[in-house]
Amino acid sequence: MELTFRWYGPNEEKITLEEISQIPGCKGIVGTLFDIPAGEVWPRERIHELREMVEAHGLTLKVIESVNVSDDIKIGTDKRDEHIENYKETIRNLAAEGVKVICYNFMPVFDWVKSDLDYVLPDGSRTLAFVKANIPDDPQVIIDRVANGSGDFTLPGWEPERLAQVRALLDAYKDIDDDKLRENLVYFLEAIMPTCEECDVKMAIHPDDPPYSLFGLPRIIKNREDLDWLCTAVDTPYNGITLCCGSIAEEPGNDIYDILAEFTRRGRIHFVHMRNIKYISPDEPGNKDFYEAPHPSPCGSLDMYKMMRALHDNGFTGYMRPDHGRMIWGETGRPGYGLYDRALGIAYINGMWEAIEKGA
Repeated sequence: MELTFRWYGPNEEKITLEEISQIPGCKGIVGTLFDIPAGEVWPRERIHELREMVEAHGLTLKVIESVNVSDDIKIGTDKRDEHIENYKETIRNLAAEGVKVICYNFMPVFDWVKSDLDYVLPDGSRTLAFVKANIPDDPQVIIDRVANGSGDFTLPGWEPERLAQVRALLDAYKDIDDDKLRENLVYFLEAIMPTCEECDVKMAIHPDDPPYSLFGLPRIIKNREDLDWLCTAVDTPYNGITLCCGSIAEEPGNDIYDILAEFTRRGRIHFVHMRNIKYISPDEPGNKDFYEAPHPSPCGSLDMYKMMRALHDNGFTGYMRPDHGRMIWGETGRPGYGLYDRALGIAYINGMWEAIEKGA
């Protein structure tokens, strides 16, 4: 298991590689080229520049999050084959620079939805939250809220150039149901898998966030059955999963512990987003509201030790990062992606892993 830290690059971050390199146990950077639109090729020289920057601080660049899949591929427009060829060239370029895993998602329009980017906890720290009653019927309201609340930062999956025409995007998806979206995902994966196998690069799909439909849009990676379908529909170990513990657990009916154990055992979890969430009203039937809690088990609703044991005991050897953190100690920046709380998360995860290994 290799612990990593998501970093958006020097033009997008207040956090520096020097600061990240001082986090004990952090071995690698989960990198991206944030400015390249979905559907275009990532030039090798840009990837090489990023890798050299990362390695100059004693860190590795083996995971990319994300090489976004264009809406043309998800919808299945006339441009999808061109975009798939570009994606394959990007895979080759990333492989040439030592990248081993590509995280991506196949969520229509919205990569994730939260009702609050600045939810204040009793201790004064600030976090992300999902309260269904506060999700407006008009998704444009959420887009405006994200834009107004993110300061100088662009949030992942909510790039302004993509969401500027959200109503046109929603209209483009009007004939895409779950079955059609699955069909388009299989088309994409079958097209790129030979390149992945040739280049030894694994694809790792991120679950839907939240793992159920909003705004009438299809969701196809939301539970154990969907993950099983994904693995059997395109049956190669290069077709795998970014197991985001928080996203899967946002549906209380999902057994996150069994899912971690099964798909680790099957060799399909290549990357893990390890985090905790706290259900806000767990005793109310059907209530799925939550906030993103500090990593330690007592702070949230998930048993972090049990999740780590499920990975360890079933042979997990992939990459892991702390996923999201509160804003603490006066830090400001991209919601969910501060330095301090994610560094605490790595320390906690690393301590548990050491204890589990030594106990075994």
